[in-house]
Formats: sequence, C-alpha cells, structure tokens
Amino acid sequence: MKYQFEDILQKDTDGSWHWNLPQQFNIAEACVDQHTGTLKATQAALIIENETLGQSSVTYDELSCLTSQFANVLASHGLEHGERILIRLPNSIEYPVSFFGAIKFGAIAVPTSTLLSASEVAYLAKDSGAKVLVTEKSMWSELSDELKDSQVTLVLLCGEGEIGNDGQFTLIDLNQALEKQDNTFECHQSGVNDPAYLVYTSGTTGYPKGVLHAQRALLGRLPASKFWFDLDDKTTERIMHSGKFNWTYVLGSALMDPLLHGHTVIAYEGKNDAHTWPTLIKKHECSIFIGVPTIYRQIVQKTDYDGSDLPSLKHCMSAGEHLSDEMQSVWKERFGRPIYEAIGMSEVSYYISQQKDAEVLPGAAGFVQPGHYVELLDSNYQAVAAGEEGMICIREDDPGLFLNYWNLADATSEARHDGWFFTGDYARQDENGYIWFLGRKDDIINTFGFRVSPHEVERVIKAHQAVADCVAIGEEIGTDKTLVSICVIKEAGADISEDELLDYGLQKLAKYKAPKKVHFMERYPRTKNGKVLRKQLIQDIQSKGVS
Repeated sequence: MKYQFEDILQKDTDGSWHWNLPQQFNIAEACVDQHTGTLKATQAALIIENETLGQSSVTYDELSCLTSQFANVLASHGLEHGERILIRLPNSIEYPVSFFGAIKFGAIAVPTSTLLSASEVAYLAKDSGAKVLVTEKSMWSELSDELKDSQVTLVLLCGEGEIGNDGQFTLIDLNQALEKQDNTFECHQSGVNDPAYLVYTSGTTGYPKGVLHAQRALLGRLPASKFWFDLDDKTTERIMHSGKFNWTYVLGSALMDPLLHGHTVIAYEGKNDAHTWPTLIKKHECSIFIGVPTIYRQIVQKTDYDGSDLPSLKHCMSAGEHLSDEMQSVWKERFGRPIYEAIGMSEVSYYISQQKDAEVLPGAAGFVQPGHYVELLDSNYQAVAAGEEGMICIREDDPGLFLNYWNLADATSEARHDGWFFTGDYARQDENGYIWFLGRKDDIINTFGFRVSPHEVERVIKAHQAVADCVAIGEEIGTDKTLVSICVIKEAGADISEDELLDYGLQKLAKYKAPKKVHFMERYPRTKNGKVLRKQLIQDIQSKGVS
C-alpha cells in the first residue's frame, strides 16, 4: 500500500521530523484507485445504512469505476480543471462518488450540509462560483429559485422521482448519466499543492468563509491516522462515525482517512437516538467508533449497553467539543476503554490528540502529533514557558494546513505571521507535553483581572450528576464588571437549585474561577454542525433572557 506514514514522514537523528511529500498527488487516486488490483479491490469501501432505503454498499473496485464515470460526466459537459462542484447530499454512496469523482477529474469538491437553507446554499454557490450542483431530486425544488443568480448551470440529481424541465439549468439524473459513461478515467495529475476541496466554516460570526485545501491535506493527516486512530494497515478496520460527510471532522476521519488505508466505513442516514449507534456497532462489528461528546453521553445515560455487548469495539474517538471528565470516566468503566480526543479546525487537520501509548489525563487535549510543529506564542510572537497561556500556532509549512481563505486575501494574510498560522485558540502546555485547551480568544472570560478558561469551568460543572450540559460565559453586569456565569441543561428529572450548583463550583474551583450565576436552559443556540454559538447565547441572555 502506498503513502505509508514511514514513507512520508521520517525522523532525523536529532529527533526532529521532516516530510517527504511526492511532487504529484491526487486524493482520489490515493483513497480509491490505489486499491484496485489489490486484495482490497473486492472489499467493501463503504456501507450505508439508510433508515428508509435499507443497506447499500460499494467495493473499492466499484467505487473506482463510479468515480471514473463521474469524472467522465464532467468531461462530457465541458467542465475545466479547477471548476467547483457543489455537493449537497445526505450520507449515501453518491457522496464519495461525487467527492472523489470531482477530485479525480481535477475539479474542486465543495461539500455542503443538507441542513442549510436554500438561501444559505445559494450563498455558498455564489461565493464559490460553482458551475455544478450535485443534490437529491427531493431537494431541488427548494433550491432552484435561489440559484437563478448563481453560476450553476449543470445539476446532477440523485434518488427517486422524476426530473422536470428548467430552461436555465441542465437537469440530469446522475445514476443514468453514470451508466452511459466509460468506467475508466486517468486520474488528473495533480501537484501535491494543487487545490482539492473547499470547505466552509460554520459561520459563528458573519458569513461562512471558504477554506481551500490542497491535495497534500490528506498526507498531512497521516500523523492522526497513526497516533489518534492507531490504524494498522495489516488488518481491516470497520469504522463508523455518528456524523455527516459534509462536516470536515467526518469528511476526514470517516471518509478520506479510512479509505486511504483501505478500511471499511459504515455510515448512517436517518433519524437516530441513543440506541442507534451501539445497535449499528454491534450489527456491523465495528472496531472503531468516532463521535462527539453528546453522542457518548446519550449512550451512557439512555442505554444499558456495556463493553460485553460490543466485543468488536476496540477504539473510540471524539472531537468537536470537549469531553467532560465524568463522561470519560463513566465510558471507560462501562466499555473498558477510554475515548481519545483530538483538536482540529477547518483550516488544518487534527494535529493535537490523545494517543494509546500515553495516559489519558482528564481535561487534557493530548499531545502535538509527531510531524506537526506547534508553538504557544504570546502577543509578541514569542514562545511561552511551560504552564503559561499562549495562542496555538502551527508552522506554515505543515502539509495539513489550508492554502487560503477563498477570495479573502486579507483574511488569509492576517492569519499568518512570521512563518506561523495563528489558530485563534489558546492553550497551556505542561512540563510533560500535555496540551490543556483554554478556548478561543473571544471565549476566554476576563473577570476582575483574572483570565478564566470556559472549558475548565465546564469540565468541572459537567461532572455534577444533575447536569446534562454546561456552557460557561462571561456575563457583563456593568462597566468593566464581568461575572463567570454558567448556562446549564439539567438531567431529565433532576432537581437542583442555583445555590447548590454555585456551592458545588466553589468546592471544585478556585474562587475567581467559580461561577457566580446560573441560567437554567432547555437548549443552546447551535450551528448546523452542532457547535454552541457562544456569542449568540450571551446576546440572548443579555437582551431578552433565555428559555
């Protein structure tokens, strides 16, 4: 198998690492075509469990043929290399066919969420300049009017149903179009730094920003595959993620990474509850499960599953938000293994994570993965000492780092200084190398001269048995007066007062960190990917109260 960690990353005699990137590299060739003609060829690359349609699957050989046919569809319509292909699909076989097929052709894949409104999709279409949209027939009617002012001309439609006529757009049944095309296509000879895919930020402030990634982004994820996943290419893992392929977390960890190494991905589409995931893990004998803290919490609180029910499960991973100490402890007790967390962002692959050969410390994000060069810098761009707070900065030559913000040259240059990419995330690193995540600059609470990490407060409060979830914020009560407040969702049936929670905080935290006010809530404002909108939450509290 090509593109092994040891081939791409080498350790020098002085202990440092250097990357040995190929000059030419294409993500579709690496994830799909390299497995044809090997023992992996007839193995399932992807299994889709659809609540309505049932189970479907595709082998590596079949996926290679389908992505070639997709590339030929683009070629037959006169598309040029570098064109953007907007993908708005649920978890389905058509998703990797479209994503890898676009990259195989030499176009730029643009994944988008099915949860976005028609106007939001139109914004992404216009901003990216996409000429092609891939979506389901059932979704097209709500999109057609909104896209009339975009550059989209070709619409490839999936699923059941008839296709109507539209004078402005060329509407084509994707599956019928694929069948008419030759199933071979010579993969575009991309340079390792050529664009491959364009993802959009969650849009927690203002409009979403396009984040353009190079082909090398996949190679930049090799340290995560080795140290966070603990993948073994000598065996075939069965990997399931609880999310959607459009989310960068899932796109990488549950599609590109597993397929690069020849494993099998299981994905689900449909309504779900706490029983969905352990049921599917058991049915498909999944060895690796990837989720978010909310999913792990639901499984623990609302099911009776334990490790004996899921004997195939050997490795659990989480990202997207911080996992509470209590959940880490309860999960390990119930299932006999920890949950390995990681830190990443739209602009760079996961580069800090917990790993199997080191103790999982509750509250710590883990270590900088070998091959990634990270410093915690102060406002003068100087490295801080162990235990001190600094911004997480990634060296600009990291292959996992994005190329640029789409059509935003100023924003791109503002994020880079003196050879470093400034993530905007703050952390501390202890003397043993563990990274302790503090939060975004705007999220850190400045209260009476102290700086308090909301994640530290949340980690403690979430450990209370009556608390289902907690978000810590800085609440202004006057000029230059900010209190540490917590927004709490109680466990179902739990009875706890504000005073009891405040006393609990004082017992577990330094006085200046302990919350001074509690807002009990039923839900938080969130992005389409489920991240809490902290600024919106603060605005809701200050302007009109909460419900």
